[in-house]
This record gives sequence, structure tokens and C-alpha cells, in this order.
Amino acid sequence: MKICYEVQKDDYDSAGRVSSQIKKTLKQMGFGPQMIKRVAVSSYESEINLIIHSLGGTLCLEVDDEGIITLACDDVGPGIPNLDLAMQPGYSTASKKAREFGFGAGMGLVNMKRMSSAFDIASSGEGTHIRMVFHD
Repeated sequence: MKICYEVQKDDYDSAGRVSSQIKKTLKQMGFGPQMIKRVAVSSYESEINLIIHSLGGTLCLEVDDEGIITLACDDVGPGIPNLDLAMQPGYSTASKKAREFGFGAGMGLVNMKRMSSAFDIASSGEGTHIRMVFHD
């Protein structure tokens, strides 16, 4: 099963909608609370990053026949200039507007990596692509 959601740049009013849908889907599929929490945190962080840092993109949930969950987050730019710096806890390039909404603590990528069983990220001026895998 694969479901993809569009996330728009600066759509603060919808922040959390996609991750709530993903959480609901996983509950309906019978996943346990620990797994749901890990995926929910990662999907929320991904969604927020799409809203505040990108020009928009997609967040896709995929569950295979063995119950392995994959989240893929792909945006259309502007990319992350320094991935090593971006992966440091507390580092943030969030705008003043994002901070006014309470976002931009610099823990998004760190939390995604910590919650997932496997984490891959690639970024260029054409976009950022993150793939997270979750299993017991």
C-alpha cells in the first residue's frame, strides 16, 4: 500500500494534517503504539520541514507485505546547503515567520533519524529527498 500527500510551502494552517492522516492509517492497519509514535513523529517533522523550508513537495507512506514502513519526503527546492550542519541538534534556518508559529527548533532532521530504523538524505538546489524505513 502506498499513499502520497502534497504539502504546500507556508501552509501553516494545515500543519500536522498529513501526519495525522498517516497516524490514523497505521492505527487502522493494526500497528502498535510504539511504531505509530515513531512514524508519527517522523512524518510530522517531515511535513513541517516541507512547509517551512521547501517550495512544497510530497510525503509518501508505504507499507509492504511484511509490515515494513517507509516514509519518503521529496521537495522541489531550494535544498540544504550544508547537510552536516543541518544534522546538528539545534541548528535551524527557520524564518522569523516559522518561529512565530512555534517551529524551527532545529530538531526535525535529528528526530527523523533517531526515530527511524534507516535514514537516508540527499539534497541539492533542486530539492531534498529523505527516505526513512521503520521496522521492529
